[in-house]
Amino acid sequence: MCKVTDSEQLVLAINSGSSSIKYKVFTFPDEAIVLHGEVSGIGSNQGRHVIHLKEIGRHDLAIEDDSCVLQTQADGFTAIINTLSRFHGTIGPLDISLIGHRVVHGGDKFVAPTLINKSVMATIKQLNHLAPLHNQNNLLGIQICSEVFPAIPQVAVFDTAYHQTIPEHAYRYAIPQKWYHDYKIRRYGFHGTSHQHVAQQAAGLLERPLAELNFISLHIGNGASACAIQQGRSIDTSMGFTPLEGLIMGSRSGDIDASIPLYIQNEYGFTNEEIEYILNAESGLKALAGTNDLSQLLELEQSGDPSAKLALDAYVYRIRKYMGAYLITLGHVDAIIFTAGIGENSAEIRERCCKNLEMFGVKLETALNYQQIDQSTFIDKASAIRVIVVPANEELQIANEARQAVISV
Repeated sequence: MCKVTDSEQLVLAINSGSSSIKYKVFTFPDEAIVLHGEVSGIGSNQGRHVIHLKEIGRHDLAIEDDSCVLQTQADGFTAIINTLSRFHGTIGPLDISLIGHRVVHGGDKFVAPTLINKSVMATIKQLNHLAPLHNQNNLLGIQICSEVFPAIPQVAVFDTAYHQTIPEHAYRYAIPQKWYHDYKIRRYGFHGTSHQHVAQQAAGLLERPLAELNFISLHIGNGASACAIQQGRSIDTSMGFTPLEGLIMGSRSGDIDASIPLYIQNEYGFTNEEIEYILNAESGLKALAGTNDLSQLLELEQSGDPSAKLALDAYVYRIRKYMGAYLITLGHVDAIIFTAGIGENSAEIRERCCKNLEMFGVKLETALNYQQIDQSTFIDKASAIRVIVVPANEELQIANEARQAVISV
């Protein structure tokens, strides 16, 4: 296993989603991964916990923990804590010096990574209704870690913080001013840690200062968002007041006419909670084709399934629609960045998103696009607008921002 010296700092980064929890333990200052894992399929009959240990002179050693029960998010955190305790002496809880947590929605209360205390936890709880699939699970992770590791400082890193540079004309909705001033209804944006990380990585690949570059960043996974990045700063993004707005996602509707929920509620008597659940958990690709598994959708489309074709056509169309909007918004674009599960792993979707964009200076290289990608790489023909795939590493961004928050206190 990796040898940790006394001079190195161990940072645990926790990225909790709606049905999964990813975690990584990094050594700093070298940013090496000692251990990482993922609890997935929480609440389903396919729950699993896979742990990867970094071994000297070889690839990761993957271990699947078959002993854990994964019915709830709390079960997932219990499995993670058991893992950390299991490897005590190398990376055990007494050796970890800092924990960074991803928190999806910071509202207008949190505009930067924040050292966690009881007051911060209470405020995060007040924001739970703004990201119902995520914030309560993020907070649960914070609460559990606070009980198990009371002496270790913890930092909340907010998805919304990176988007605080969006100008007012882009983040304001054309709604009564009272709604904005009294209820703080505005575009907040999400996936900020991801968009920020991939922009930094793309700048390194281009060997140019981030402050000189404009990007369109496409975080495409089960949750998905586009971001217009100007000189390294977010100036617009597809998600809005909550993570529901924008692109078509695995189970979220993305953009719809705001009158639709009101109409359905009046006609069929759904409650607010039922409407919210349907739009977040029973819509998107899942609603159009019965599944949000991309590989399955591509297979169904190939076999002639019309629902799968419709779902994929609508999915790609919405991405291209935002790409077009951000090309105009930015004026000059240095690169289009693909990241997250689908963005990194589906050459077919990347190809469809970039189809017929030669007029804008986008020329995909088929061989490069279909290669196995495990690090940041170009997939274009050295075109005017470069096309880059950057593997997501939100956990590293979380760890780095957590360290900066502690240093600045």
